[in-house]
Formats: sequence, structure tokens, C-alpha cells
Amino acid sequence: MKKFKFLLSAFMMFAMGAMLTGCSDDDKPDVPENPGGSTVVEDYHFDLWVALDRHGGMGRDVQTLVKSLSSLDADQPEITFVGDGTEVNSILSMETILKGPYYYQVPVAGNRFGKYVIEDNKIITIAERQMKTNTFSTRKYTHAWLDDTTLLIMAAAGDSKSIVWTKLNADEMTIIDEGTLDIPLPENATVFTTSGVLAYRKSDNRLFYFYYGKGSIQGGKNTRTTPFYTAVIKPENMNVESNTSCPIDCEMVGSAYGELLQKITFVADNNDLYLACYGDTDNGEKSYLLRIPANSTTFDPSYNGYPHEGKLVSIEYMGGNKVMAYAREDKIGTGIDSFSHYYTVIDLVSGTSTPVMYEGKQLDYSSGRFSSRMTFVNGKAYIGVDAEDTNPVIYIYDAKTGSVTKGAEMASGYYFEQIRVVENLKK
Repeated sequence: MKKFKFLLSAFMMFAMGAMLTGCSDDDKPDVPENPGGSTVVEDYHFDLWVALDRHGGMGRDVQTLVKSLSSLDADQPEITFVGDGTEVNSILSMETILKGPYYYQVPVAGNRFGKYVIEDNKIITIAERQMKTNTFSTRKYTHAWLDDTTLLIMAAAGDSKSIVWTKLNADEMTIIDEGTLDIPLPENATVFTTSGVLAYRKSDNRLFYFYYGKGSIQGGKNTRTTPFYTAVIKPENMNVESNTSCPIDCEMVGSAYGELLQKITFVADNNDLYLACYGDTDNGEKSYLLRIPANSTTFDPSYNGYPHEGKLVSIEYMGGNKVMAYAREDKIGTGIDSFSHYYTVIDLVSGTSTPVMYEGKQLDYSSGRFSSRMTFVNGKAYIGVDAEDTNPVIYIYDAKTGSVTKGAEMASGYYFEQIRVVENLKK
């Protein structure tokens, strides 16, 4: 395999670490009361998505159940889905968009875009809209919210020779506009990657579309031909301002699902935009956490927020330059069901990665890869652990204090797929 070199200055990392350790407590910036966002969610519940028999992902045919819970704290009976869970995989895909009380997605039936709620163990269809010129497949698109009601979805077209987009009014479930993105296929590529990853930065009103090209090799498998590209787009007219390649040879994490399963982008408090990606090395897959500084449109080649071995699976920004990450230790195992996944807190300034501890011990390694088994609300991260030979457990990490408490426990036979924070429907 190729060996990739990241343009990171060891001296800079040492200097940043020295500055951090040299500061007094009085010099350290305060962590916001509600890290990761200024809005406190007042009225919400958790939707716990689980699989039966084994973990889902990569198109595995597993039965998926959802249960709504007002709390994930430990002071409740063991969670079971017998008699009160909603079976969803015949109607809704696990790869979904959530905003407020509503789920948005191309459902299993395809050929439409829908808006749904899960309530009283039932999937309720709020509205569905047939697609017009541009069509999208279940599970295979990326998205960004331009404001509270305008949802943009994008993906490779049916032949994967172009990237198509559709803007929707999510309140009325009407199509505002649609079109094709004006970007060429990368060099030596015959098709675009399935979904790519889309991010919106409000501070400078720009869309960032991360994508790469693939070429056919013997056996018919498509592989990435170049480092990924960043197309910077004006959201009002979808014109491409610039289109540049990444300074290292890598690709975005989970790009086939466009952040429908796991988060890999975020905009920090200072409007820097971050993206998790990975490349092959002689020691296996290695992740990087890249940064596009505020008011810039290209990656800072001197920065890597994750100078560690292993692969980032998903990331959740908690404010105060802290990120909760679900990562994989490749030397233990790389399969979906391998007990090689763990939670760690990344410091964006120092680049340190600190595994989450409970009662003086690191949380057990977990199985399951393609998931959003962690969520963040009102200063607390809720993380699900599927450890070997024990029931699945939720742990709660307080972003301000760094303390960890044990939360709710599930009965055996269920596997974490997603933990979602859902605002309660106003009636």
C-alpha cells in the first residue's frame, strides 16, 4: 500500500502543547454553559435505534427497531423492545436526516422524498413529494440545511457522471429548485463517488462539497483515483466559486452515506470547518482531522487535529474545542462486528486524544461501525457501548466537567445503531 505523508510540523504541535501546559487555570477559555451551540433544547426525547441479531451497515439485511425514551439515565428499568418498539426497516432507512421532531429521507420505496415522525410506536407520514427531474436513491445522498426550512440534497446522478442537487422547502415539502453542479470528473476518473459530503458554513454563507472520482479496475471494482476535492458553492445560485484538491492523499470518512449514518463534519465556535478523512498506510487505514479556517476556502496544510493511529468513524462537536469521537483500533480488528471501537475526546488545539474513562478505567471496546451511536444535547454526550459478553450500555459524558456517569442499560440481543435527540412534536 502507499505510504502517505501529512504536512504537519512537529515543532508547531510541540509549541501548541507547550502553550497549553504553560497557561494557568485563569488563562484558559471558559467552556460555554451549553457547549456546541447557543440554543438549549427544552422539550425533547431520545429515539434509540437498534438492530436484532447483528449490527447493520453496508446494506446488511437486519431488522431495525426504534423506541422513544424521555431519558437515558440509569434510573429506569432495563430497556427492551418487546411489545413497544417500532419496526422501521420495511418503511424507513436507518440512513436519515433529523431536524426538530421530523425525519426526512428517501424512504425504502424510493422515488420520493418524505417527512415523517415516529410516535406511539407508529411511523406517521407528514408529507411525501415525488421527485421531478433529479432523482435520488435510498441511503445514497448528502445534505445541508441552508436555514431552518431550506434543505439541500445532493448525490451522483444515476450514471454517476455528474452531481445533481435539489432544494426543498421542508415545511411545505415542495421543491424550490434543482440542477446539476458544474464540476468536471477528476483526472483519470470514470465516475463520481456515490454521495460525497456537503457542509454549510453560515458565517460566510458558503457550501463546501467534498467529493472524489473513481476509476474501474480489474474485477469491476471502482477505486478512488485522486485525493478528494472541495467545491465551494454559492448557495443562492449553486454556482461553483472554486474547486481544489486536498493537500494529502485521502478520502472522506463514510462518504457513500453522506452523513446520513454518522457525522464527520462540523463548524467550531470560531467558524473553522472540520472534516474527518482517512487514507491507506503500511499499517492500515489512518484518519486525519482536517481544518478549513474561518473565511478561507482551502484546507490549512499545516494542521491535523488527529495525529494518531487508527480510523475515525464519527465525530460530535461539543464546543470549547472538544470533540467526542468514535474511533477504531485497527490492530485489534477492522470488521463491522469487531470489538475494536472506542470513544475518545479530541482536543482541537493540542491534537491530544483521550479515551473516555469510567471509574478509573477506559470504556470497553465496542463492536459496530456504521452508526450514530452517540448524540449531544445541552452539554452532555450520550454514547452507546456494545461490549463483548455484556449487555449494551449508555454512558453520559459531561462536556464541561469531563465526568462520566453510567446511564441506561439494554437487554441482550439488541445492537446500538443510532441514538437521536428528537424535539417533541408541538400539539
